[in-house]
Amino acid sequence: MGNVSNRKEYFKKIVLRQVLKLILGRSKRSLKVIVTLFEFIVPKKDKNLYKSIKNDLSEDKPQIQLYQFYRRLLVKSNPNFSDKILANLLIQGAFLNQKKRDIAYEEGSRVPTTILISPTMRCNLSCIGCYAASYTRSDDLEFELIDRIIQEGKEAGVAFFTILGGEPFIRDDMFRIYQKHSDAAFLVFTNGTLIDNKVANKLAQLGNILPTLSIEGFEEETDQRRGKGVYKKVLKAMEILKKRKIPFGYSTAVTRKNIKTATSDKFVDMMIEKGAAIGWYFLYTPIGKNPDLSLMPTPSERLYLKERRGYIRKNKPLFVIDFWNDAPYVGGCIAAKHYIHINHRGDVEPCIFTHFAQVNIKNTSLKEVMNCQFFKEIRKRQPYSDNLYLPCMLIDHPEVSRGLYKNCNIYPTHDGAECLFSGIAKGLDEYSEGVKDIYADVWTKEKELFCKKENPSKNGGV
Repeated sequence: MGNVSNRKEYFKKIVLRQVLKLILGRSKRSLKVIVTLFEFIVPKKDKNLYKSIKNDLSEDKPQIQLYQFYRRLLVKSNPNFSDKILANLLIQGAFLNQKKRDIAYEEGSRVPTTILISPTMRCNLSCIGCYAASYTRSDDLEFELIDRIIQEGKEAGVAFFTILGGEPFIRDDMFRIYQKHSDAAFLVFTNGTLIDNKVANKLAQLGNILPTLSIEGFEEETDQRRGKGVYKKVLKAMEILKKRKIPFGYSTAVTRKNIKTATSDKFVDMMIEKGAAIGWYFLYTPIGKNPDLSLMPTPSERLYLKERRGYIRKNKPLFVIDFWNDAPYVGGCIAAKHYIHINHRGDVEPCIFTHFAQVNIKNTSLKEVMNCQFFKEIRKRQPYSDNLYLPCMLIDHPEVSRGLYKNCNIYPTHDGAECLFSGIAKGLDEYSEGVKDIYADVWTKEKELFCKKENPSKNGGV
């Protein structure tokens, strides 16, 4: 039976790949056909994101930005990459793995959309406010353990893995991982300074890696946070990638110092010209040993980011992701549900910004991880309020994270992580109240755009 099932899956892959190749990139109408096909396989709990894509493609505009984005990513890019995206993300991830995810959901568990892995916390830079700086720089994850995590993930239904750190390209052996698991897709967050011709050639050859380069704006903003000369190194890396038609993204930590610059037309147009296909915007989150609340964008600046994100999506051939303001599309907080983070020592955290764990992957299976008490309790509370623009249990609902820390048997994954509940607690309370005031009217006006929220117990699968 196993061989018969494997053969059926193999032929499904072949057929789906040929169909997608035939219709992809022909016209706006053809892309809509793909999106319509996805309507039949997207779970109810993920309909918001599907509706957003469908609405964007349905708008009558002289320039079809989302269509241009897909063409850049899947048609005009390095053939190895576009082929792997079709096979690994669309065919395996979206179509063939859905049955595995449905089974896990019916059993009261979850299969994350992506597993974040930090193979190392070693880095050649020392950026201001970096969440990774609080971890030790030793204790890299063993090659065999990384291999096991990815294999377990694939068997569970995960086709997409996010690699970060530290600086991922410090570990050259990770290319053996990417090659061994050529049937998976990898999003690699990097500072970009180690991408040279040799690294780029490997990326072009493998085709299943999408690098995302950190940049904080122009030279002044980037070098101020990351060190003198880093900006020019990042732009050089982008040129190397563009020359080889390797799709890449950029990532910006949004602070009070760079929010206007990093979302400006001038900066975004430069990123497009350099070859970026995706832009990630993450709010600076005050975590680590010495968090600086003054770097946090104010509540009104956070709303400004939402407005700029909407403008960029409608007017630029670039797909931007605003990690906080896009929360309504995925039902609020996705920690312990749609993604998890495994740090360099194997501690499994619910979120890249939540530095607490209950289990370690070294002595726990992935299935056991998803069913640990800590993760179940998080899912039970999601979403933390009716306003899905307030998704975070650290900065929007700090009382939630404090309650979990008090009542769950969890431990901090680095020294100083507990400062969230002591030293800066008052500041976070003030910030959360300000955000609630700013976003109350926004949610009242926009909540009808999103599906009704799920029953919390069903949403969490507990």
